[in-house]
Amino acid sequence: MSADVAGLRALVSTFPSALVGYSGGVDSALLAVVLRQELGPARMLAVIGRSPSYPAAQWAAAQAVAQQFDVPLLELETHELEDPAYTANPTNRCFFCKTELWRQLIPTAHARGLAVVCDGTNADDLREHRPGYAAGRAAGVRSPLAEAGFSKADVRHAARELGLPVWNAPAAPCLSSRVAYGLTITPQRLAQVERAEACLRELGVTGDLRVRHHGVRARIEVEPSWIEWVTDRLATVRERFRALGFAEVDVDPHGYRRGSLLSPSARA
Repeated sequence: MSADVAGLRALVSTFPSALVGYSGGVDSALLAVVLRQELGPARMLAVIGRSPSYPAAQWAAAQAVAQQFDVPLLELETHELEDPAYTANPTNRCFFCKTELWRQLIPTAHARGLAVVCDGTNADDLREHRPGYAAGRAAGVRSPLAEAGFSKADVRHAARELGLPVWNAPAAPCLSSRVAYGLTITPQRLAQVERAEACLRELGVTGDLRVRHHGVRARIEVEPSWIEWVTDRLATVRERFRALGFAEVDVDPHGYRRGSLLSPSARA
């Protein structure tokens, strides 16, 4: 049985006030809009954590949604790249990122008298590799979408019903998620990934897309319907990627899949 937005509204209406960690993706965008509609602008705040790992395109989408729905918005600098535990890029890297995020956001909530701090985790996320969720739990962060039983499909349906322009936007996690585990996270590598993905978008690729950073090698993941298209243009893509510093470029024959860097094939 699908969850509906009425249940989510009923839940968040019990919050005296709230701060939401806001990336501009469909999950946090839906939650921010519903919080704004239920609590009003004086009792909620959406906060973006800015760092080199946050894609510029995602920032633009977050700004647009906030403006369209009159969501109060604050931006804070986060400093996860100053944490050696994060830059070492272990498989639980996200734990250190979220620990830094909540280290910034929770005092902000307290300073502004906002009672509940929450994130955009949905029910499907709880069944995946999500070390960042543990950091939120440890910090006392609530996940209203998951609590209301919202799957990713429920989130997209509700977002479409509410007129959010990001309702069908591809997932866009932080840029560090593209860097092979164990390879040091640096601003330069994050910029390489961001520019490489922007290059593919400029060429016309749509839908889910990742450029996985394996040091000198870039591995492209696109939706299955795009694999042949990209492969046919690989000479052009390689030329552009080499200008970014990638000596080798290939296309993953399995196509885009979440968590692929955890799989043995990612190390092939």
